[in-house]
Amino acid sequence: MKWNRFLKGAAMAAVLLIALFVRNSGIAMAGANDDSINEKYGLPVVVYGEALSPAQKEEVRKLLDVTDTSKVKEITVTGKDLVTYIKGDPNSNMYSSAKITKKDPGTGIVINIVTPENITEVTSDMYSNALLTAGVKDAVVNVASPVKVSGHSALVGIYKAYDAGTGTTLNKDRTEVANEELNLATNLAKKEGLDSGKVTQLLTEIKQEIAAQNPATKEDIANIIDDKLKSLNISLSPKDRQLLIDLFDKMRHLNINFDNVKSQLGNLSQEIKHQIENTIGDKNFLQKVADFFKQLIDSIKSLFS
Repeated sequence: MKWNRFLKGAAMAAVLLIALFVRNSGIAMAGANDDSINEKYGLPVVVYGEALSPAQKEEVRKLLDVTDTSKVKEITVTGKDLVTYIKGDPNSNMYSSAKITKKDPGTGIVINIVTPENITEVTSDMYSNALLTAGVKDAVVNVASPVKVSGHSALVGIYKAYDAGTGTTLNKDRTEVANEELNLATNLAKKEGLDSGKVTQLLTEIKQEIAAQNPATKEDIANIIDDKLKSLNISLSPKDRQLLIDLFDKMRHLNINFDNVKSQLGNLSQEIKHQIENTIGDKNFLQKVADFFKQLIDSIKSLFS
């Protein structure tokens, strides 16, 4: 019995070690080149929520790895920006903050939620989908909040940071639709039996199918959505189904390049995999760790045989 408990403890230690290593590697990946300014795209932009106190703002700086303010462009997101980008409430308290670093074409969108315990509803994949709908691409985005928030307002901060950092202006119709997408995604994720990963998969696959079929009518959109709901074994109320149809029909009228969206979503997973391999330096690292612990346990067992 003692031996079984020991083996279980060793196995748990192995899992924890791997998880901690990968997590720390991920943090390193996001911030490894922060001290180097990419002159093609200018300084990274850090946008702070207007409601942050001076102490909270300093805390956010640390969370977003801002050690030298001369190497970033700092701006503040306000209630007025909520109105500008998503027709939101100008009296809203803004706490969510973000750092956006423009990257080379083909990189895709990489989202790092630095304070997952404080971003309670919006996942990194939800941010990715919404940002691509809005027209943001090829960037590393870090999101943080010193207090618990849903995460919706961070999207506005990212829009403002992107505009300020690239010298371009995002299409406001697209940012509004992207906000609708994010609201729908988080609302669907609250439904019983439908987790955030399933919601993201549904939205992503609908976009990919739109790119493949180029639907010409709202009825075509409805057929794509119904096919995806069936293939993913997702059951929605008639109201939620209609919200999905209306949302993607709006996107169709905005002439969003879904081929580009599909490419960016595909590049995201490839880029993360590539960065992990570069950081670890060995594609077979995890297998070698597993083999090491197996050999360790076998060696200990031999002492008792």
